Amino acid sequence: MGAAGRDFHNFNMRFRNDPSSDVVAFTAAQIPFIGDRIYPPALSGPMYPQGIPIYLENELARLITDLKADEVVFSYSDLSHEDVMHRASLVVSLGADFRLLGAEPTMLSSTRPVISVCAVRTGSGKSGVTRFIASVLKGLGRRPAVIRHPMPYGDLARQKAQRFSSRDDMKMANCTIEEMEEYEPLISDNVTVFAGVDYAEILSNAEKEADIIIWDGGNNDLPFIRPDLEIVVADPLRPGHEVAYFPGEANARRADCLIINKANSAGIEAIRMVEANLRSLNSGARIIKTASVVKADPSIAGKSVLVIEDGPTLTHGGMDFGAGVLAARTFGAHPVDVRPYAVGSIKETLKKYPRLLTLLPAIGYSKEQVRDLEETVNNTPCDLVLIATPVDLSKIIDIRRPYSRVEYKIADMEKDGLEDLIKGFVKGL
Repeated sequence: MGAAGRDFHNFNMRFRNDPSSDVVAFTAAQIPFIGDRIYPPALSGPMYPQGIPIYLENELARLITDLKADEVVFSYSDLSHEDVMHRASLVVSLGADFRLLGAEPTMLSSTRPVISVCAVRTGSGKSGVTRFIASVLKGLGRRPAVIRHPMPYGDLARQKAQRFSSRDDMKMANCTIEEMEEYEPLISDNVTVFAGVDYAEILSNAEKEADIIIWDGGNNDLPFIRPDLEIVVADPLRPGHEVAYFPGEANARRADCLIINKANSAGIEAIRMVEANLRSLNSGARIIKTASVVKADPSIAGKSVLVIEDGPTLTHGGMDFGAGVLAARTFGAHPVDVRPYAVGSIKETLKKYPRLLTLLPAIGYSKEQVRDLEETVNNTPCDLVLIATPVDLSKIIDIRRPYSRVEYKIADMEKDGLEDLIKGFVKGL
């Protein structure tokens, strides 16, 4: 059971060359348009010359029965403990075993030092932390490469092992908006990004170019590569989530360093709650507080704005707002309700997530969805479009209204903070 990431990695690591197992199917969830595909022979290996079919997860009960499955391996991230156990209950009720693979047996080993950046929830700020760490390493004269958690939503064989160092690379790979949101900020900082499906090959490629590897996790998944320094980011804007989601809690329990990000925006009681929960899970980890500093043009004050935010943070990440809404509040802009003007798949997404009232998630998993996003943006009456995504959407869609970008960066809030942690790690190598 997966979402085009951990599921493929678990298969590659544990089942692809295991003659005692017969993998009969993958199921797909969370991300649109990733079902009804084949995990191709180029990736599935000689034991599966026809590849392996991928079905939508809503067919799980039928698949267990029809394919006589003995075991179901849960292999995706950012579900509440309750939701994981609902899936487990379905599987067990049908006579199959429900299995969670351990962290260590699914990790690759690197010949380079590895810093992993994971989180307790989607949208905690791990990508910003990754960029901060890469900047510190470059300032120390090191050559970091970022290996990003998979987002293979297209041709899986072509996406086996990818390398991104320019916008042209993203264009050639037909990247989705979600992929570009992760890759473009790093590329703009002259950091090469590696991603894809087969992480043994991806890691080997990255090791040829870098002297330090940064694992940039997706959602709240566990690292694919065994870290020498394991950093996990928590979000005090969602206090309590650090103990309520899988595998985010497992990440918190494993961490060498726990970062409470957005500490400049959260209330004192929320920060205290998160810190107490983290210490109860992992009393030996170092805890560092960081700020997520939002930068916007003050001239947005008083204007009606269409706020466009990072997609995954708002959808399966469960956030009601992001940097764009924070910027609007800070500078006195007035977010508009986009729902009456949404079209196609964007309209359906907003129906699925009714808590998203005065903002628009930047989702574009297909050309048709990107067109729906563009039409929705241009349909919505406003003085200004406020782009608060990590990628510059004006280069992806034709925005026929004035627009302004919101940027956000990680900053230390303490003297002995994240920068000193990274410098100490490098000094100890």
